[in-house]
Amino acid sequence: MAKLRPDRQGSHRVNFEKNKKIILKTQNTCGICGKPVDMSLKYPDPLAPCVDHIIPVAKGGHPSDIENLQLAHWTCNRQKSDKLFKNKEAMEPKVLGNRNLPWSMDWTSYEPD
Repeated sequence: MAKLRPDRQGSHRVNFEKNKKIILKTQNTCGICGKPVDMSLKYPDPLAPCVDHIIPVAKGGHPSDIENLQLAHWTCNRQKSDKLFKNKEAMEPKVLGNRNLPWSMDWTSYEPD
């Protein structure tokens, strides 16, 4: 018999359900893709709201801590599965070009004649 996850049974279940209600009331954008979540949609709609574990329970994340939970689209959560992602703030900015050239002047304040 498969063992149930800690957030689906036992002492964590009550806290998970309480925090799930808080998240569904207070958040309105997907923590994975950043797009708005339509709260009127219900499962099995792929854009239905669900609660995602930021650090997956399978990777040692707390099953019911509100700091480890975020709102997500159902399909985004399914695609993420038990993967870990860096925080958006921790990610370095992407280089848009493959050359790093010096500026001859500050072009941000340039005004044509």
